[in-house]
Amino acid sequence: MSAPYQKLLETGPLNSSDIIDRLKRHHPKVIDLSLERIERLLSDLNNPEKKLSPVIHVAGTNGKGSVIAFMRSFAEAAGLKVHVYTSPHLVDFKERIRVAGDLITDAALGELLDECEVVNKGLPITFFEITTALAFLAFSRTPADLCLLETGLGGRLDATNVLDQPAVTALTPISFDHMGFLGEDLNVIAAEKAAIMRRHVPAVVSAQKPVAEVVIREASKNIGSQLLVQASEWRMERIAEAIRIETPHRSLIVPLPGLTGRHQIQNAAQALTCLDAWRPGVIPDIAVADGLRAVRWPGRLQRLSSGPLVDRISEGWELWLDGGHNPAAGEVLAAQAVEWCDKPFFGIWGMMSSKDPDSFITPLLSHMAALRTVAIPGEAASINPAALAGIARRHGGNVQMASSLHRAVDDLVSFSGTPGRILIFGSLYLAGEVLGGNV
Repeated sequence: MSAPYQKLLETGPLNSSDIIDRLKRHHPKVIDLSLERIERLLSDLNNPEKKLSPVIHVAGTNGKGSVIAFMRSFAEAAGLKVHVYTSPHLVDFKERIRVAGDLITDAALGELLDECEVVNKGLPITFFEITTALAFLAFSRTPADLCLLETGLGGRLDATNVLDQPAVTALTPISFDHMGFLGEDLNVIAAEKAAIMRRHVPAVVSAQKPVAEVVIREASKNIGSQLLVQASEWRMERIAEAIRIETPHRSLIVPLPGLTGRHQIQNAAQALTCLDAWRPGVIPDIAVADGLRAVRWPGRLQRLSSGPLVDRISEGWELWLDGGHNPAAGEVLAAQAVEWCDKPFFGIWGMMSSKDPDSFITPLLSHMAALRTVAIPGEAASINPAALAGIARRHGGNVQMASSLHRAVDDLVSFSGTPGRILIFGSLYLAGEVLGGNV
């Protein structure tokens, strides 16, 4: 073993900030879609991906994390132990990896990263790839009933797509995002994501745009997967203050989800269909109801109840947060704005330069009384607030830029003589800054 890698094993305990710093220093946070590096590292680690609990693998553009949050909540309400791998994190790197229900510890992170880096021997590997290997290593060493994996980007060449035989695969709604890596056409993007499907493995598919559904059905036919499609093999509907979910194995009426938004009803139904496709009956109806009430997924239409920004609003005002950042997310937020008709609706918008601000903001603008644009703190790739304001004005928005989130909240409260609802939106990075109190 070379001296630099022996030295890694001799370092003291690291916290998650140290882990992030080391990952950024040694492993570029770039997107370079390939399976060669991760397969090499996993092979040298004695293939931990082949020693996982039954895996449900989720790809798509929007809703992946929410579907996984529902599956975890249902399974844990039924007394099951669940491994979870999601990305990105909002505040703490440990959010990405839950081992048998608990966030991975700083000590375990440090030890596993040491091991992965020693075995990798300085060869090229990206931030997401070594994180994925680290998670698989952690999961392979702790017993659990189920393992939930979210793709990072795409599917075909995503580092998580090294599994020969997951128990179930799932495709959430597919739309435009990361076009520089996945392609400019929806049929190409859908093909990339559909590549997580496997022969004889159930594939639970949400409602898709027609072009994406055609691609998915053709891919499933070629692969030989067992397709379970929304509105055909599974469905859901709202009934007053409850929802009816029908999977191929049961029909039940349960409470509304603990996550806000009509789209979360679909995510909950897809999650239950995945679990029923894995092991019918393993989640009792009562655990579904309990899981719906208990589910949490920060930064997704989350009402903020405390913190420095909440301290700046007066009685009657509400402050909400959402990390949605692509055109489909803009449509979802616009649909929620229609539901929020009891108060004036205001927005605070920040976005990364890799996103499409025009397509995102267009459906939202007609619902907002006023909009403030901000830079995302600490992000060099944040779109300039003046540029965002200019985009919104071209679409008819009542918009001004603000020098900070604090100033944006103050401006909107001063602007309106009536208490209203403020939504901070446009980026998971911005959501992380808000939840971390870095505003």
